[in-house]
Amino acid sequence: MELLSRIRAEQADQPEALRKVAEVILANPAEAARSTIVDLAERSGTSTATITRFCRALGFGGYAELRVAIATETGRTARQRWETDIGQEILPDDGLDRVLGVVSGNDIRLIQQTAAQLDLAMVEKVAEAIAHAGRVLLFGVSSSAAVSSEMEHRLQRIRIPTWSRSDAHSALSDAALLGHGDVAIGISHSGRTREVIEVLAEAGSHGAITVAVTSHPSSPLAEVSELVLATASRETTFRAHGFAAIHSQLLVLDVVYVSVAQRTYERTREAFDLTVRAVEGHRLSEGES
Repeated sequence: MELLSRIRAEQADQPEALRKVAEVILANPAEAARSTIVDLAERSGTSTATITRFCRALGFGGYAELRVAIATETGRTARQRWETDIGQEILPDDGLDRVLGVVSGNDIRLIQQTAAQLDLAMVEKVAEAIAHAGRVLLFGVSSSAAVSSEMEHRLQRIRIPTWSRSDAHSALSDAALLGHGDVAIGISHSGRTREVIEVLAEAGSHGAITVAVTSHPSSPLAEVSELVLATASRETTFRAHGFAAIHSQLLVLDVVYVSVAQRTYERTREAFDLTVRAVEGHRLSEGES
């Protein structure tokens, strides 16, 4: 995961003092990269010891290493931004050309960030578990429910016994019936949706493999999950974080789906042949209208 995305994702779960440091860095990363440790401590209302603790929590030996990492990332982002970003704000009287530019630029950038930070070893573990699962349960609410339903359709198409739920009671009932060798996947941008956390905790208590798809890898959902797939998200006007995360969530799950299909190649190919023939009569031929 890119450094600033990681700081943003972990910010809500940090102690107050470290959260203040994160806020100052995220507000102006370029300035933070130019600041001394004393400057950053003063601007965040903390101490130099807190800055050092913040650096170590991110895996850096000291503040000098953090400054270099921030400077490197902000420099790279500045070079890329002119290609993918014309600004985050959309005003009521903006034309559709600007709307299209903001929305598409944001989605492209988030997909790139998600791809760059995706743990492929974790994807392989998830795909392997799904390929051999007796049952797969998918659960998400609100916008995540649509992502869950799409993944259900894809896995069912290749003969993976999969159920998607958007109702918490139904999901909890299904989770209680899972066992060893089954998989439960919870989708939540924030990682703080109570119903999703409860469903994965229930599934895990019965021995199922639990998977979190979230933009916050240190969230409560991640803590109750055996495997975590991290996504990137950043809001624009009229698109709160949950909505902005949809494309990133779909990307991650699509990579998982293809990896499952690779592991079940013969079965998948046969399933595709059967389903294509089943619906062939409902497609218009060339020249029909």
